[in-house]
Amino acid sequence: MKNIIIFGAPGSGKGTYSDEIVTRYGMGHISTGDVLRGEIKQGSDIGKMAKELIDKGQLIPDDLMIQILAKTYDSLPQGCGVIFDGFPRTIAQAEALKLMLQERGHDMGVMVELIVDEDTLMERLLRRAQIEGRADDNVETIKKRFEVYHNQTEPLAAWFEKEGIRHTFTWEGSKDQMLANIFAFLDTLK
Repeated sequence: MKNIIIFGAPGSGKGTYSDEIVTRYGMGHISTGDVLRGEIKQGSDIGKMAKELIDKGQLIPDDLMIQILAKTYDSLPQGCGVIFDGFPRTIAQAEALKLMLQERGHDMGVMVELIVDEDTLMERLLRRAQIEGRADDNVETIKKRFEVYHNQTEPLAAWFEKEGIRHTFTWEGSKDQMLANIFAFLDTLK
């Protein structure tokens, strides 16, 4: 299986769909959110810096994220493909990821873009905040995250388009339908 970059706004289901893809295809999974939360929980220097930025709705510096991702990527079994969940979020990060993978003789594979309307995203994130007790999911921070996404991350979709690896999937009100559409596409890559 090729590497997959799962892409979308906060709350679009990147983690949920990544888990389903990993289960079906036996891929490695790098969730930047999980990796960063792990660092925060450990109280490492990286974790402390990340917590401060996340609490403000800001992105982690590119060089720091690439170091963390390279270490995690190298620890995964080779040959099964890896799904990148929550990274890259900027053109500079995409270029750095492309270079990091090329240095290992690998490529980015495909980008799976999840398109979900903002009202649905807000509702999902607030529900997640209640269920998981996530401090980074409150109305003010969510609005800031949407703003960061629109200004810094969304333009990356055009970069993936130029690379010829962008594939979009639009939410139609059903997780099962979205998943079926994604699986139908990924099955063509085997």
